[in-house]
Amino acid sequence: MIINSQNLSKIAWPGGGGLLPAIVQDKSNGRVLMQGWMNIDALRTTLSTGVVTFFSRSKDRLWKKGETSGNVLDLVSIQADCDGDSLLVLAAPRGPVCHQDTISCWGPDEDPDLLF
Repeated sequence: MIINSQNLSKIAWPGGGGLLPAIVQDKSNGRVLMQGWMNIDALRTTLSTGVVTFFSRSKDRLWKKGETSGNVLDLVSIQADCDGDSLLVLAAPRGPVCHQDTISCWGPDEDPDLLF
């Protein structure tokens, strides 16, 4: 299901912190770039700004990917899985995604054809 501001109630937000895993893929090649956590506020912010925003567990606040480095993720689309308890974010990265300055958090040698 494609997520937009009208169907946020279809997401199965868990109790407690209300965080869901959000996997980010590159729109140009499907490469998995990173995994972060989103709560309802992060999802709403992402949808309203068009820039992927997460909830940082270590900072205990919303965190726009690239807020320090400038390597933001421009939102293309967000989908929920069949149970509505995880998110798949399609994005256009503006620079390396990983804090280690690699394209993906799975390292510079990641070959998307070898992932299973």
